[in-house]
Amino acid sequence: MSYITTKNQYVTVAGQQIAYRELGKGKSALPLVMLVHLAATLDNWDPKLLDLLAEKQHVIVVDLPGVGASQGKVAPTIPGMAEQAIEIFKALGHERINLLGLSMGGMIAQEIVRIKGGMVNRLILAGTGPRGGLEMDRVTGKTFRYMLKAGIERIDPKRYIFYNHDEEGKIEANKVLGRMGMRRAEHTDKDMNIPGFLTQLKAIKRWGKAAKDDMRYITQPTLIVNGEKDMQVPTENSYAMHEKVAGSKLIIYPKAGHGSIFQYADEFSKELLAFLEA
Repeated sequence: MSYITTKNQYVTVAGQQIAYRELGKGKSALPLVMLVHLAATLDNWDPKLLDLLAEKQHVIVVDLPGVGASQGKVAPTIPGMAEQAIEIFKALGHERINLLGLSMGGMIAQEIVRIKGGMVNRLILAGTGPRGGLEMDRVTGKTFRYMLKAGIERIDPKRYIFYNHDEEGKIEANKVLGRMGMRRAEHTDKDMNIPGFLTQLKAIKRWGKAAKDDMRYITQPTLIVNGEKDMQVPTENSYAMHEKVAGSKLIIYPKAGHGSIFQYADEFSKELLAFLEA
């Protein structure tokens, strides 16, 4: 898997070094930029999924300021993170992109479209929900509860945050976490720092408590994806976004939760490539 051995590159934005990685450069007219979830760095993308996408797409993943190896500070709000992301995309030389956001990344992606809609050609919202949506303000509490459960069992918290809590969910989690765990030390990003993580949690809670969003500003082709039982960001939010975003396409994967796009990497990559090439 090539993403496993892809090292960080750096671009200077507002005097700060920002970490990113890219695969498949030149394979698509527009890059597919992907924003990751809460507490995650570049090492938390499923290498299988990125390799499948990079067969036909120019894929870019970034650490926003204060995350992983990127300098700077985590923005205290989701719109602030969106502003940071827009400046990074510009610094990388891209005024127009296809944009995928996973979980918190999906929240940021929505705000990017709100701020600079003309930058985004096609939008993919995975395992996420709208501003002010169902239990969006409860992500903080759920995160700590699942972290405690995982800590007692001495396993990765993503086991319970991203996958069903039954035996089948354990098997699927181990597959994906095993792929991520193949990265060797010389190819790793820096870990997420605790102050930055806590700032992200506060930003999500603030965004979740804000006024409900009608999402009418999203006019580009939009793909919405989730598992049928997302316990972190309830799947009901995906149905709600599908109703709000005119012409959007909705995919719900069975026996999956928050990490459906990793659990169903083969199926999702085909769906996403077809969506981008339509």
